[in-house]
Amino acid sequence: MRLIVNPEYRSLKADLEKIGREFDRSGEMWVDGKRNTIKLFEVEGRILNVKSFQVPRFPNSIVYRHIRKSKAVRSYEFANRLLQLGFLSPEPIACLEFYTPWKLKRSFYFSAQLEGVFPFMKLIHDSDFPDREEILRQFTRFTHRLHEANIWFIDHSPGNTLIKKDATGKYEFYLVDLNRMRFKSLSFQQRMANFSRLSATDEMLRTMSEEYAQLAGKSFEEVYREMSRADQRFRDRKKRKKQWKKLFS
Repeated sequence: MRLIVNPEYRSLKADLEKIGREFDRSGEMWVDGKRNTIKLFEVEGRILNVKSFQVPRFPNSIVYRHIRKSKAVRSYEFANRLLQLGFLSPEPIACLEFYTPWKLKRSFYFSAQLEGVFPFMKLIHDSDFPDREEILRQFTRFTHRLHEANIWFIDHSPGNTLIKKDATGKYEFYLVDLNRMRFKSLSFQQRMANFSRLSATDEMLRTMSEEYAQLAGKSFEEVYREMSRADQRFRDRKKRKKQWKKLFS
């Protein structure tokens, strides 16, 4: 077993280990996903968000034990790096791994539970969502800041950005599901492709293109054309993937 704890939460070490051991039979279910599960646990008056990653299959179980960092460790390290760079993510508390001498068995990522937030996907499903256009524009400025800081959030999908309105009326953007990130300079095409996983409507793409064009010093037409192409390529890949699954199911 290996437990890496945020120094501010060292006093919770025994509780975190216990949560890992008893995860399947305790806690409040928050997300019951096909691959990963998230539960909430109360510890010393704090609500912890605990993500249990899918048990890796061979050969990944060996790779994550000896070669590559587990998803839990990457989530913890990337959350800390984001915070150091001035971006938001739920406060990272710890990561926990259970393993044998040969393979990783299970891994968990602990973070603080956020209150009063909503996911980006709300803007997709509700065209009348309050302040929708302003949120989109602020979200685009936020994404441009990520790109300028050489942060490539690969899973920039509608469920992985949580939004909260602060006391001044400005919107804050918290990134979650962090295990797939890269820190590198991005080309214009890569920047535009980073919007493709959002599954945004054409109206939303136009708003985001208009805002990004101003920030990047490019024309609306150029940004919208490339953003739309990337969006369509992603939709086509998803469609083909579904067709292949049906073919072999």
